[in-house]
Amino acid sequence: MYWVVEKSVGGLARAVAVAGGVALFTVILLTCVSVIGRALDVVGLQAIPGDIELVEFGIGFAVFCALPYAQFARAHARVDMLQRVFGNRINRVLDLVGDLFMAVFTGLVAWRLYLGMLEKGAYGETSFILQIPVVWGYRAAMLACTAGVIVALFCVLRATRALIGKEA
Repeated sequence: MYWVVEKSVGGLARAVAVAGGVALFTVILLTCVSVIGRALDVVGLQAIPGDIELVEFGIGFAVFCALPYAQFARAHARVDMLQRVFGNRINRVLDLVGDLFMAVFTGLVAWRLYLGMLEKGAYGETSFILQIPVVWGYRAAMLACTAGVIVALFCVLRATRALIGKEA
């Protein structure tokens, strides 16, 4: 059962990371086209209207999409100066503490993001130039953040199993 959950959560983390990568690549293309348009203003081209707004939405989504995979792959920055000094058991305890911290932190971010999403939806706030409802960005980020919570909770399970001797 554990291996099915691990495979499913890993697949979720990878799928969300791919979605973030696509968003990031799209933002890069958008930025390049907009910069070229600005540079070639003399020949009648122009920047993409609202490009900065689109970049803000895309980058925010991409960042939230990277977090679940980084957590699943244990790719977050860590300080390992004393890892060799401590024994295997203490390192597993530290992994569990770190995973618990990330689960709580990700849960708090999801909760606050959810409240922000409700507020932006209630007020109908839109972006300045394109008039895109800001709540759309919150909804997209909320999807990725929800995946992050699921992955973080799984990582607590994985670290707990490693600590009690059931290798993860």
